[in-house]
Amino acid sequence: MKAIEAKKKMGRTVVKIVVANNADVLEVDKGTLQANEVRRLELDGVVDTGATRLVLPKAVVDQLGLPASGKIGVRYADQRRSKRTLVQNVWLAMQGRHGIFSAIVEPQRKDALIGAIVMEELDFVVDCIGQKVVPRDPHGLFAEIE
Repeated sequence: MKAIEAKKKMGRTVVKIVVANNADVLEVDKGTLQANEVRRLELDGVVDTGATRLVLPKAVVDQLGLPASGKIGVRYADQRRSKRTLVQNVWLAMQGRHGIFSAIVEPQRKDALIGAIVMEELDFVVDCIGQKVVPRDPHGLFAEIE
């Protein structure tokens, strides 16, 4: 019975993220751009542990002025395949942690898709029952090395 109750509680995990053009962030660091001039947006990100990469809506990519770096093959959950544009220099912040990523551009998408690469790099795990993202170590990033 408890497994059934737990299953009913599970669903989509959505987090607020901030994305920016990392080239702008670097210009602020150099002193050639003001912080308020950085192209950045806050949007919802759907966490998908079955997805590999970060996926952004085309409208967001256009607003941030992110440079395309080529095409990438994608496979959707329904097994369809397609080619999509890959962009670079996405500065992404989530729950006080940030990193630089590439992203797949999805023309009709309205929210971001947060895949395993982002989750691993920022050292987060998904609490499926609580439908939230939590740090693996609350004291900061943690890496396992050999």
